[in-house]
Amino acid sequence: MGFLDKLFGDKKETKNMSNIKLAVIYYSSTGTNYQLAKWAEAGGKAVEAEVKVLKVPELAPQSAIDSNPAWKAHVEETKDVPEVTLNDLEWADAIIFSVPTRFGNMPAQMKQFIDTTGGLWFNGKLANKAVSAMSSASNAHGGQEATILSLYTSMHHWGAIIASPGYTDPVQFASGGNPYGVSVTVGQDGKMQEDVEAAAKYQARRTVQVAEWIKIGNQ
Repeated sequence: MGFLDKLFGDKKETKNMSNIKLAVIYYSSTGTNYQLAKWAEAGGKAVEAEVKVLKVPELAPQSAIDSNPAWKAHVEETKDVPEVTLNDLEWADAIIFSVPTRFGNMPAQMKQFIDTTGGLWFNGKLANKAVSAMSSASNAHGGQEATILSLYTSMHHWGAIIASPGYTDPVQFASGGNPYGVSVTVGQDGKMQEDVEAAAKYQARRTVQVAEWIKIGNQ
């Protein structure tokens, strides 16, 4: 049996998981990570998870947003997307984060939100959540993997269970091969350079599946 056969040859079909609650939490300035979040939403809904797409609050001044037409347009387009609250974290069985990289780290907007979770952490409300993350950058080696891993550092402190996609499906190879989570390169034209739609949907299904296993194990 070959390497790929060992990885993918004994896969079981993903069942519907209508009792799993998935929060897809993102920060996006011009739309890339919002699109990744929407694909993750579709992946979660495909297995009948209950899904919320939520944005973290914007910290940048309005003058900075207004100075970038694409940023300003995206903020306007997504004005009706609800902002995430701590209650959403407590509600969720599974969480997917989607963020651009900022010097190989998560953006301040996401970090600020995560820094407010101390009360939930102290009371054990974040332990055993199934979590994974996705990221983007403007070049192929612009810090996407480091950004995902920086998010996972906080998740380890939560006591969450990291549900990275690894190489558990052939779609990983078609989308760039990042085992930590979906990542994408965005060109100067604002368009994604890799086709990651299927990978984002798969990552959502896998994260929901891990949440299901955790729930069954706790019964």
